[in-house]
Amino acid sequence: MDGLGTGRAALLCTLLLWAFQICSAGVSVKVYPEVEVIKGQTARLPCSYSGSQSSSTIVEWFIEEQGSRTRVAFRPESGEGGSDNGTPLSGRVTIGKNFTLTVTSIKPSDELTFICQVTAGPDGSGEASTMLKVFYAPESPQLTKSSTQAISVGQSFPSEIGSCISKNGHPPPRIIWFKNDVPLPEIKDKKEKTYMVPSVVKESSGLITIKSILYMLPTKADKDSRFHCTVEYKLPEQQIKQMTSNVIKLDLNYPSEKAMFSIQSSVPIKEGDDVIMKCETDGNPQPTEFEFKKNDKDIVGTVNLLKLKSVNRSDSGEYMCHPLDFENLDADLKASLHLDVNYIDPMNVTPKEPQVVMLDGKVAWQCKTKASKSHTVQWKKGSEVLSQDGTLSIEPVTYDKAGEYVCVGAVPTVPGLSAVARVNLTVKGKPVIEPASAGEVMKEGDTVTLKCTAYGHPAPQFTWTPSGKQSVTVEGNKVVSTVTLEATNDVMQKGVTCEVANEYGKDSMPFPVALKRAESQQGGSSAVVIAVVVCVLLLLLLVALIFFLSKKSKLPCGKKDKKEVDKTEVNNDIVVEMKSAKTAEQSELLIKNTSKEQ
Repeated sequence: MDGLGTGRAALLCTLLLWAFQICSAGVSVKVYPEVEVIKGQTARLPCSYSGSQSSSTIVEWFIEEQGSRTRVAFRPESGEGGSDNGTPLSGRVTIGKNFTLTVTSIKPSDELTFICQVTAGPDGSGEASTMLKVFYAPESPQLTKSSTQAISVGQSFPSEIGSCISKNGHPPPRIIWFKNDVPLPEIKDKKEKTYMVPSVVKESSGLITIKSILYMLPTKADKDSRFHCTVEYKLPEQQIKQMTSNVIKLDLNYPSEKAMFSIQSSVPIKEGDDVIMKCETDGNPQPTEFEFKKNDKDIVGTVNLLKLKSVNRSDSGEYMCHPLDFENLDADLKASLHLDVNYIDPMNVTPKEPQVVMLDGKVAWQCKTKASKSHTVQWKKGSEVLSQDGTLSIEPVTYDKAGEYVCVGAVPTVPGLSAVARVNLTVKGKPVIEPASAGEVMKEGDTVTLKCTAYGHPAPQFTWTPSGKQSVTVEGNKVVSTVTLEATNDVMQKGVTCEVANEYGKDSMPFPVALKRAESQQGGSSAVVIAVVVCVLLLLLLVALIFFLSKKSKLPCGKKDKKEVDKTEVNNDIVVEMKSAKTAEQSELLIKNTSKEQ
């Protein structure tokens, strides 16, 4: 009996369900499965139905909260729509003629299931639901360090690295951590060496603030690591976007494992340089005490620096530093370097005394030196290089060879390392006068100044004929005499003679004196030439213009005259026909024929 009763009950339920489907099949309701909207904007939820022509049809919109329905708006098929009071949407919801539900000033709390229900009297009823999705982009993430204190490597438990927070987003965004631009896997297990502790706070506005704290068990390799976080959030139309935080680096304390010793000064080093050597370790913080040695002998440094002032070749050698790291006394922290101080000896010149050589004679020097590396030796006079093998020989010796010679030694591979020696050559002999320019005056009787330049050693004596006011100066290996005198008629005719003499002989040279052409006359001549050229050009331009106008206006008239002459009897008048390019001869013949008839 119990089995029979159960079977009848099942059959009854099946028949009732079939009957409900037949009744419901009369009205079909269509809505969008989801409607997406940005917080603060307006949402529109369309609703349409089919299968009923009843004028008593009514469309109602409901929201579903925690399993219960609340009507928010309604509209009959033939009538005005309205909204219900006392609902979360009161004052913000309307229903249109096409039964579309419009909700303004969308809030995060409006993310609900909306149900459009159509009741059509005898035609039955139907409904469909749509989900309203509310979106809002969060603020940029902010990353802060957990503490100003350094984290020690070797701890037995993970340390807080930083905290990443992003405020006011919807739906809840996601925080992703990065180490050296590589994303870290999202791990929440606190037993791991790296894990995250997330938290979510719902603000009074309905927006979501998320926070994530990163914990790590750092190693020495993380001393230069960079950390940042990104917030990943959703927007309508399945958009997924990201915003990136600032970057932080770790303050790590870790023991020293090795020492480094280096020269901070520019290399290569040469004598006279100041040298700084720096000792450091690969640990953090650096040790505060250091020991220094040179060739196994203690020397004093300044903390981790060893400073040597104006080094010389004796400072070359093996240097060692020993940092004292009390956090890792077992480590063998020593480092060494070899300091090479480059040098060049003073230049050795033979002969080293100043040389006095007769004119047309011979002189030679030898220059040598020693250096720490391959070096060069050059002889120079001024900027001119005379020799590159250390030997300088001059033959024959002339007056222009007198002066200072420099021997320069240098080490090309060590910038600035050089040595210099200087020698002087004096050439003695009879004086020689340099050619000079003539004197010029504006007119006879003016004052003229003349210069006579001579080589010679001993310094020659100057005699001017005729004489005047004289002064003598020495310019290098030359002696210059300047005389000022009146340009008399005799001076203008015969000139002035400069004579020089010393114990080895003498020389003389005449200096003519002439009138100087006035600048005003030269200027006047130039002006006349320019004026003549301009006039000629203007005249040529005028002739060309007249010729062009005559060609353009006279030729047609000439053709007409020719026809009249052909048709008219020739009297005693002279007829001249003008033609372009052909008729010079014809015109002459016409004139001659007319003359014969007369």
